[in-house]
Amino acid sequence: MSKLLIDVGSTYFKVCQTSGISQYFRDFKKDIYDDLITKCGNIFANYKKEDIFICSSANGGLSTLIIGLTNSFSLKFAKNIAFNSGINIIDTILYSKIEECRAPSELVDVVIIVGGIDGIGNVFDEKLFDYLKNVQYSNIVYVGTKQDASFLSAHIPELKMIGNIITEKLHVNGGELKEYLTNLYQADIVGKEDIKHLYEITGNQIYSTPYIVNRSLPLIDANFEVVNPFIVVDIGGATTDIHYSRDLVRDNIVSESGYDRLVFKKLGVFKSRETLIFAAKNNEFVYELLAYLNVTENILEEESEKSLRILMQLSIFLVLYKVSRLHPLYVTLHLELLNTIVLTGGITKVLSYEEVQIIMQFFYKKVMNLHAIPNIVMDYDYAIWTLGMENNENSAS
Repeated sequence: MSKLLIDVGSTYFKVCQTSGISQYFRDFKKDIYDDLITKCGNIFANYKKEDIFICSSANGGLSTLIIGLTNSFSLKFAKNIAFNSGINIIDTILYSKIEECRAPSELVDVVIIVGGIDGIGNVFDEKLFDYLKNVQYSNIVYVGTKQDASFLSAHIPELKMIGNIITEKLHVNGGELKEYLTNLYQADIVGKEDIKHLYEITGNQIYSTPYIVNRSLPLIDANFEVVNPFIVVDIGGATTDIHYSRDLVRDNIVSESGYDRLVFKKLGVFKSRETLIFAAKNNEFVYELLAYLNVTENILEEESEKSLRILMQLSIFLVLYKVSRLHPLYVTLHLELLNTIVLTGGITKVLSYEEVQIIMQFFYKKVMNLHAIPNIVMDYDYAIWTLGMENNENSAS
């Protein structure tokens, strides 16, 4: 390999060259650039800038608030597009109930307003503006009926207008919104001061790791024993990402790709540890799962290798639960059809095959009421992202 591939994670650097993949635990007292140069500067000296390719998940993703007219079309379509663009949905507002809804207390990266097919107007009114006065946001985009576009833009000067995501036949037209959100995600990564400095190392665009891993999926069967439909679960320090075959989804949403992804910002095991524990304590199955693992809830408060292992096991369970039929807020995957689950990311350096297997057995028996579980594949070398980097590079050239 004449190229050097680098993945900047929230807890580790991964560096891939001909000799193999190396991992380096980050020093959080240093910024990313200085830490990377300290640990890998001698490696960089052997490559030209144009032969170094970098992806990063260190920003942890973006957040969105979605305001829509109906649950069955506008909110459903916008949620699906947002999730698959790597955006974390903090809340959805049904417009008919907007006066009853409380604005988020945190800064929202992007507000999405959606509703109505083209040809129908006057679906939004002053209630929207009254609500938005109490929302702190960095970006706001409108993807509803064009008949209300002028009215909204007159009252919201910073409003970005792009094409309606709902067609006249009530199908999704999500390409433009997905591109907009993906670009926001990308801009957030390269806009981070730590990441900006990495352009002193590379002459190529820096991409988000979830995007790169998703690019690897069509190539995965050449390197791993996988059978479609499959999912890839990437559990790291700040986020847990799930990449899945579209064969596992039953909806009327047409996707150009055979694969999509979800990014769970609050299910990482280091930076998102507290929110992961909170999610676990509020799950109806977790206390039974902890007993199944022969531990008590006190393990969640410990700082030990055993508690880390338990948290990673809980991450697997929770991400599967969130895409199961019991949790309709997210995209629902038909996990009874799943043939293979691939584990990648920091989790493969901590958990054994048997520790993953016990979680899968519990999940499928208790949640899915099934005894057979999918085939488990462990990406111990954390090599999947390198397939996506090479695929992305070949597509760009």
